[in-house]
Amino acid sequence: MKTERGDKDRSVSVFSAAENQCIWMKAGVVNFKLCENAYDCMTCPFDKAMSRESAAKPTALVTWREVKRGKPYFQRECRHMLTGRIQIKFCGQNYECRTCEYDQLLDEEDLSAPPPATGVRKVEGFAVADGYYYHKGHSWARIEHGGFLRVGLDDFASRLLGGPTEICLPPIGSRLVQGEKGWTIHRGEMSADVLSPVSGMVLATNQNAVRTPGVANKDPYNQGWLVVVHPRTVMKKVVKDLLFERSAVSWLKGEVKKLEDISTAAYGHPVAATGGEIVDDIFGNLHNLKWEELVHQFLLT
Repeated sequence: MKTERGDKDRSVSVFSAAENQCIWMKAGVVNFKLCENAYDCMTCPFDKAMSRESAAKPTALVTWREVKRGKPYFQRECRHMLTGRIQIKFCGQNYECRTCEYDQLLDEEDLSAPPPATGVRKVEGFAVADGYYYHKGHSWARIEHGGFLRVGLDDFASRLLGGPTEICLPPIGSRLVQGEKGWTIHRGEMSADVLSPVSGMVLATNQNAVRTPGVANKDPYNQGWLVVVHPRTVMKKVVKDLLFERSAVSWLKGEVKKLEDISTAAYGHPVAATGGEIVDDIFGNLHNLKWEELVHQFLLT
Protein backbone atom coordinates (compact mmCIF):
# COMPACT_ATOMS: atom_id res chain seq x y z
CA MET A 1 0.00 0.00 0.00
CA LYS A 2 1.19 3.49 -0.80
CA THR A 3 1.03 6.61 1.30
CA GLU A 4 -0.74 9.70 0.08
CA ARG A 5 1.20 12.87 0.84
CA GLY A 6 -0.65 15.96 1.91
CA ASP A 7 0.07 19.52 3.05
CA LYS A 8 2.50 19.49 5.95
CA ASP A 9 2.41 15.67 5.94
CA ARG A 10 -1.06 15.69 7.51
CA SER A 11 -2.85 13.35 5.11
CA VAL A 12 -4.64 10.55 6.94
CA SER A 13 -4.13 7.76 4.47
CA VAL A 14 -2.18 4.58 3.92
CA PHE A 15 -3.53 3.99 0.40
CA SER A 16 -2.98 5.60 -3.00
CA ALA A 17 -5.69 7.93 -4.37
CA ALA A 18 -6.96 5.19 -6.67
CA GLU A 19 -7.32 2.75 -3.77
CA ASN A 20 -8.62 5.37 -1.35
CA GLN A 21 -11.87 6.30 -3.07
CA CYS A 22 -14.84 6.48 -0.71
CA ILE A 23 -17.45 3.76 -1.27
CA TRP A 24 -19.99 6.49 -2.08
CA MET A 25 -17.70 7.50 -4.95
CA LYS A 26 -17.11 3.90 -6.06
CA ALA A 27 -20.88 3.36 -6.22
CA GLY A 28 -21.34 6.50 -8.34
CA VAL A 29 -23.45 8.42 -5.81
CA VAL A 30 -20.92 11.27 -5.43
CA ASN A 31 -18.44 12.51 -8.01
CA PHE A 32 -15.40 12.74 -5.78
CA LYS A 33 -14.68 11.76 -2.18
CA LEU A 34 -11.61 10.08 -0.70
CA CYS A 35 -11.85 7.93 2.40
CA GLU A 36 -10.44 9.52 5.54
CA ASN A 37 -11.53 6.83 7.99
CA ALA A 38 -9.58 3.77 6.77
CA TYR A 39 -12.78 2.23 5.39
CA ASP A 40 -14.37 1.97 8.81
CA CYS A 41 -17.79 2.76 7.38
CA MET A 42 -19.55 1.88 10.62
CA THR A 43 -18.08 4.93 12.40
CA CYS A 44 -17.60 7.24 9.40
CA PRO A 45 -19.18 10.71 9.91
CA PHE A 46 -19.58 11.17 6.13
CA ASP A 47 -21.39 7.85 5.73
CA LYS A 48 -23.69 8.67 8.64
CA ALA A 49 -24.45 12.16 7.34
CA MET A 50 -25.17 10.93 3.81
CA SER A 51 -27.39 8.13 5.12
CA ARG A 52 -29.37 10.63 7.22
CA GLU A 53 -29.80 12.93 4.22
CA SER A 54 -30.96 10.01 2.08
CA ALA A 55 -33.54 9.05 4.70
CA ALA A 56 -34.78 12.65 4.92
CA LYS A 57 -34.87 13.15 1.12
CA PRO A 58 -35.29 9.69 -0.43
CA THR A 59 -36.26 11.06 -3.83
CA ALA A 60 -33.21 13.32 -4.04
CA LEU A 61 -30.46 10.97 -2.81
CA VAL A 62 -29.96 7.24 -2.60
CA THR A 63 -27.34 5.50 -0.48
CA TRP A 64 -24.48 3.48 -1.97
CA ARG A 65 -26.06 0.39 -0.41
CA GLU A 66 -29.32 1.03 -2.27
CA VAL A 67 -27.42 1.46 -5.53
CA LYS A 68 -25.67 -1.87 -5.06
CA ARG A 69 -28.83 -3.68 -3.91
CA GLY A 70 -30.38 -2.88 -7.28
CA LYS A 71 -27.58 -4.59 -9.19
CA PRO A 72 -27.36 -8.26 -10.32
CA TYR A 73 -25.55 -10.53 -7.86
CA PHE A 74 -22.18 -10.45 -9.64
CA GLN A 75 -22.20 -6.64 -9.53
CA ARG A 76 -22.99 -6.56 -5.82
CA GLU A 77 -19.41 -6.49 -4.58
CA CYS A 78 -18.80 -6.85 -0.87
CA ARG A 79 -17.65 -3.52 0.55
CA HIS A 80 -14.28 -5.11 1.30
CA MET A 81 -13.92 -6.03 -2.37
CA LEU A 82 -14.83 -2.46 -3.31
CA THR A 83 -12.11 -1.11 -1.01
CA GLY A 84 -9.44 -3.55 -2.20
CA ARG A 85 -9.15 -5.39 1.10
CA ILE A 86 -10.01 -8.70 -0.61
CA GLN A 87 -9.96 -9.74 -4.25
CA ILE A 88 -13.33 -11.44 -4.80
CA LYS A 89 -16.43 -11.51 -2.59
CA PHE A 90 -20.03 -10.68 -3.48
CA CYS A 91 -22.58 -9.61 -0.92
CA GLY A 92 -25.22 -12.13 0.12
CA GLN A 93 -26.27 -10.12 3.19
CA ASN A 94 -28.12 -7.30 1.42
CA TYR A 95 -25.34 -4.96 2.58
CA GLU A 96 -26.28 -5.36 6.25
CA CYS A 97 -22.61 -5.13 7.27
CA ARG A 98 -23.28 -4.81 11.00
CA THR A 99 -24.73 -8.32 11.15
CA CYS A 100 -22.47 -9.94 8.55
CA GLU A 101 -20.52 -12.96 9.86
CA TYR A 102 -17.98 -12.68 7.05
CA ASP A 103 -17.31 -9.06 7.98
CA GLN A 104 -16.57 -10.14 11.55
CA LEU A 105 -14.44 -13.09 10.43
CA LEU A 106 -12.33 -10.87 8.19
CA ASP A 107 -11.61 -8.49 11.04
CA GLU A 108 -10.66 -11.36 13.35
CA GLU A 109 -8.23 -12.81 10.79
CA ASP A 110 -6.59 -9.43 10.16
CA LEU A 111 -6.15 -8.72 13.86
CA SER A 112 -3.76 -11.62 14.37
CA ALA A 113 -1.77 -11.21 11.15
CA PRO A 114 1.34 -9.05 10.77
CA PRO A 115 0.95 -5.95 8.58
CA PRO A 116 1.85 -6.25 4.89
CA ALA A 117 5.47 -5.53 4.03
CA THR A 118 6.19 -1.85 3.53
CA GLY A 119 9.06 0.28 2.32
CA VAL A 120 11.72 1.17 4.86
CA ARG A 121 14.23 4.00 4.59
CA LYS A 122 17.35 4.61 6.66
CA VAL A 123 17.67 7.87 8.61
CA GLU A 124 21.05 8.36 10.24
CA GLY A 125 21.43 4.58 10.38
CA PHE A 126 17.96 3.82 11.81
CA ALA A 127 14.98 2.37 9.92
CA VAL A 128 11.79 4.37 9.35
CA ALA A 129 8.79 2.55 7.83
CA ASP A 130 6.85 4.34 5.10
CA GLY A 131 3.21 5.10 5.88
CA TYR A 132 3.63 4.74 9.65
CA TYR A 133 2.84 7.45 12.20
CA TYR A 134 5.30 8.05 15.04
CA HIS A 135 4.91 9.19 18.63
CA LYS A 136 7.73 11.13 20.29
CA GLY A 137 8.05 8.30 22.81
CA HIS A 138 9.34 6.11 19.93
CA SER A 139 6.20 4.05 19.45
CA TRP A 140 4.47 3.82 16.07
CA ALA A 141 0.95 3.43 14.72
CA ARG A 142 -0.16 2.04 11.37
CA ILE A 143 -3.66 2.65 9.99
CA GLU A 144 -5.31 -0.49 8.64
CA HIS A 145 -8.52 -1.37 6.80
CA GLY A 146 -11.55 -1.18 9.04
CA GLY A 147 -10.25 1.70 11.15
CA PHE A 148 -7.87 -0.36 13.28
CA LEU A 149 -4.44 0.81 14.39
CA ARG A 150 -1.53 -1.58 14.76
CA VAL A 151 1.17 -0.24 17.09
CA GLY A 152 4.67 -1.12 18.21
CA LEU A 153 8.14 0.16 19.16
CA ASP A 154 10.26 1.88 16.52
CA ASP A 155 13.69 0.78 15.30
CA PHE A 156 15.52 3.55 17.17
CA ALA A 157 14.20 2.48 20.59
CA SER A 158 14.56 -1.22 19.76
CA ARG A 159 18.25 -0.81 18.98
CA LEU A 160 18.80 1.70 21.77
CA LEU A 161 17.59 -0.68 24.50
CA GLY A 162 18.69 -3.90 22.81
CA GLY A 163 17.08 -7.32 23.05
CA PRO A 164 14.29 -7.51 25.64
CA THR A 165 13.95 -10.50 27.94
CA GLU A 166 10.21 -9.90 28.49
CA ILE A 167 7.45 -7.77 27.01
CA CYS A 168 4.33 -7.14 29.11
CA LEU A 169 1.39 -6.13 26.92
CA PRO A 170 -1.97 -4.74 28.09
CA PRO A 171 -4.91 -7.18 28.32
CA ILE A 172 -7.44 -7.38 25.50
CA GLY A 173 -10.36 -5.09 26.24
CA SER A 174 -8.31 -2.57 28.19
CA ARG A 175 -8.11 1.03 27.09
CA LEU A 176 -4.92 2.81 26.08
CA VAL A 177 -4.51 6.57 26.32
CA GLN A 178 -2.22 8.45 23.97
CA GLY A 179 0.92 9.61 25.77
CA GLU A 180 0.37 7.34 28.76
CA LYS A 181 1.86 3.91 29.55
CA GLY A 182 1.02 1.39 26.84
CA TRP A 183 3.24 -1.59 27.64
CA THR A 184 6.47 -2.45 29.45
CA ILE A 185 9.76 -3.83 28.16
CA HIS A 186 12.08 -5.73 30.51
CA ARG A 187 15.76 -6.42 30.09
CA GLY A 188 16.87 -8.52 33.03
CA GLU A 189 16.12 -6.52 36.18
CA MET A 190 15.68 -3.28 34.23
CA SER A 191 12.37 -2.14 32.76
CA ALA A 192 11.03 0.63 30.55
CA ASP A 193 7.46 1.80 30.12
CA VAL A 194 6.54 2.72 26.54
CA LEU A 195 3.95 5.43 25.88
CA SER A 196 1.01 4.50 23.71
CA PRO A 197 0.94 6.41 20.41
CA VAL A 198 -2.89 6.39 20.28
CA SER A 199 -5.98 6.12 22.45
CA GLY A 200 -8.43 3.25 22.09
CA MET A 201 -9.47 -0.23 23.14
CA VAL A 202 -7.04 -3.13 22.79
CA LEU A 203 -8.43 -5.68 20.32
CA ALA A 204 -5.41 -7.98 19.89
CA THR A 205 -1.89 -8.52 21.18
CA ASN A 206 1.07 -10.21 19.51
CA GLN A 207 1.58 -13.33 21.59
CA ASN A 208 4.51 -14.36 19.39
CA ALA A 209 6.35 -11.25 20.59
CA VAL A 210 5.43 -12.16 24.17
CA ARG A 211 6.80 -15.69 23.77
CA THR A 212 9.85 -14.56 21.77
CA PRO A 213 10.59 -10.95 22.80
CA GLY A 214 13.54 -10.67 20.43
CA VAL A 215 11.23 -10.52 17.42
CA ALA A 216 10.18 -6.99 18.42
CA ASN A 217 13.85 -6.00 18.34
CA LYS A 218 14.75 -7.70 15.05
CA ASP A 219 11.62 -6.82 13.05
CA PRO A 220 9.85 -3.95 14.84
CA TYR A 221 7.62 -2.86 11.94
CA ASN A 222 6.30 -6.23 10.80
CA GLN A 223 6.51 -9.47 12.80
CA GLY A 224 7.38 -7.43 15.89
CA TRP A 225 4.09 -5.48 16.09
CA LEU A 226 2.70 -5.48 19.61
CA VAL A 227 -0.94 -4.34 19.90
CA VAL A 228 -3.99 -3.65 17.71
CA VAL A 229 -6.23 -0.82 18.89
CA HIS A 230 -9.69 0.37 17.89
CA PRO A 231 -9.65 4.16 18.35
CA ARG A 232 -13.43 4.76 18.54
CA THR A 233 -13.06 8.20 16.96
CA VAL A 234 -12.42 9.59 13.50
CA MET A 235 -8.93 8.89 12.20
CA LYS A 236 -8.05 12.56 11.71
CA LYS A 237 -8.29 13.14 15.45
CA VAL A 238 -6.36 9.96 16.24
CA VAL A 239 -3.22 10.88 14.30
CA LYS A 240 -3.26 14.70 14.39
CA ASP A 241 -0.56 14.83 17.10
CA LEU A 242 1.65 12.13 15.59
CA LEU A 243 4.63 12.53 13.25
CA PHE A 244 4.40 11.42 9.62
CA GLU A 245 6.79 11.27 6.65
CA ARG A 246 8.96 14.43 6.55
CA SER A 247 8.12 15.50 10.08
CA ALA A 248 9.01 12.03 11.40
CA VAL A 249 12.35 12.05 9.56
CA SER A 250 13.22 15.52 10.87
CA TRP A 251 12.32 14.51 14.43
CA LEU A 252 14.38 11.30 14.26
CA LYS A 253 17.44 13.23 13.10
CA GLY A 254 17.08 15.35 16.22
CA GLU A 255 16.84 12.21 18.37
CA VAL A 256 20.02 10.82 16.82
CA LYS A 257 21.79 14.12 17.55
CA LYS A 258 20.62 13.87 21.17
CA LEU A 259 21.99 10.33 21.40
CA GLU A 260 25.29 11.46 19.92
CA ASP A 261 25.55 14.19 22.55
CA ILE A 262 24.94 11.67 25.34
CA SER A 263 27.50 9.30 23.83
CA THR A 264 30.06 12.10 23.44
CA ALA A 265 29.63 13.10 27.08
CA ALA A 266 30.21 9.49 28.18
CA TYR A 267 32.95 8.45 25.74
CA GLY A 268 34.32 11.57 24.08
CA HIS A 269 32.86 10.64 20.68
CA PRO A 270 29.39 9.97 19.19
CA VAL A 271 27.84 6.51 18.75
CA ALA A 272 28.96 6.07 15.13
CA ALA A 273 32.04 8.27 15.11
CA THR A 274 33.89 5.83 12.83
CA GLY A 275 31.15 6.01 10.19
CA GLY A 276 30.18 2.37 10.66
CA GLU A 277 26.73 0.84 11.08
CA ILE A 278 24.77 1.54 14.25
CA VAL A 279 24.87 -1.56 16.45
CA ASP A 280 21.67 -3.48 17.21
CA ASP A 281 22.23 -3.19 20.97
CA ILE A 282 23.47 0.30 21.81
CA PHE A 283 22.97 0.01 25.58
CA GLY A 284 24.62 -3.42 25.69
CA ASN A 285 27.70 -2.23 23.78
CA LEU A 286 28.18 1.18 25.39
CA HIS A 287 28.45 0.31 29.06
CA ASN A 288 28.87 3.89 30.28
CA LEU A 289 25.35 4.75 29.16
CA LYS A 290 22.75 4.60 31.93
CA TRP A 291 19.48 2.75 31.31
CA GLU A 292 17.42 5.20 33.36
CA GLU A 293 18.81 8.18 31.46
CA LEU A 294 18.11 6.62 28.07
CA VAL A 295 14.55 5.73 29.04
CA HIS A 296 13.92 9.20 30.47
CA GLN A 297 15.45 11.05 27.52
CA PHE A 298 13.85 9.08 24.69
CA LEU A 299 10.81 7.05 25.80
CA LEU A 300 9.11 9.22 28.39
CA THR A 301 8.96 12.50 26.47
